[in-house]
Amino acid sequence: MSGKGPAWAEAFLEMMSVERAAARNTLTAYTRDLTDASGFLAARGRDLADAATQDVEAYFADLGARGLAPATAARRRSAVRQFYRFVLGEGWRADDPSRRVEAPRQGRSLPKVLTADEIDRLIAAAAARDGGQGLRLACMVELAYASGLRISELTSLPLATVAHDPAYVIVKGKGGKERLAPLNDAARTAVKAYLTARPGFLPKGDKANPWLFPSRGRGGQLTPRRFAQLLDEAAVAAGVDPARVSPHVLRHAFATHLLEGGADLRVVQTLLGHADIATTQIYTHVAGERLREVVETKHPLSRKR
Repeated sequence: MSGKGPAWAEAFLEMMSVERAAARNTLTAYTRDLTDASGFLAARGRDLADAATQDVEAYFADLGARGLAPATAARRRSAVRQFYRFVLGEGWRADDPSRRVEAPRQGRSLPKVLTADEIDRLIAAAAARDGGQGLRLACMVELAYASGLRISELTSLPLATVAHDPAYVIVKGKGGKERLAPLNDAARTAVKAYLTARPGFLPKGDKANPWLFPSRGRGGQLTPRRFAQLLDEAAVAAGVDPARVSPHVLRHAFATHLLEGGADLRVVQTLLGHADIATTQIYTHVAGERLREVVETKHPLSRKR
């Protein structure tokens, strides 16, 4: 691979590993898939970073012409689509060259969305863990769901951010951009409870540790991967399929439940820290009934009828 493609692919794979806790086999497969796509594009004088829609169309058509197993071809298309959605979300491109390409119909799966009841069960299962472990995990789940934080933002929160029981925290997101993330009463209560147990997680001799979620492991702070593992355990205890749960799904639930409750898409965009509203639309899912209701009750022509 040449140009920016390799760096973007590496960042995408890191996101899949850290934020979505993808299995090693999945990461290996996606690496092969992006390498395959890159090789095809290179023959056309293109790179993953500058491919046009017609290049992606040609690649998808080539997959069908090779006689690959349907599952393999579908996974390669999926890897390319997910890659470009990630690139769009990062703001590295202003368009998604794979968006207009229609894949063979195989039944499109909807985004993973947890119900409010499942979130409640997840929090309860997290809190049921022994002692400080329960207080910490419940606090992290509450914060992620209440604020829509990315996992990297959550694990990198400084202790000073919550020192005075704020109604919101200032988060430094992608590209170093700062935004305000709200804290509801449940999240603030969970933070207060956890802070009583926080000293038990401090590395030995590191009382000045600056992180809200310190760890005795390397780096002195809880890692995104470890949080993803703990979340899986809580999902099992809550009776929720762990395949439907990840740190990113909590952020997704935050946005989805706001939209289903009537929040404006622009407001959700600001809360998520998305530079482009198209990204908000990609990462949120609203039921068709809700969309129809908004059009019927909010559109001027609808109200005149």
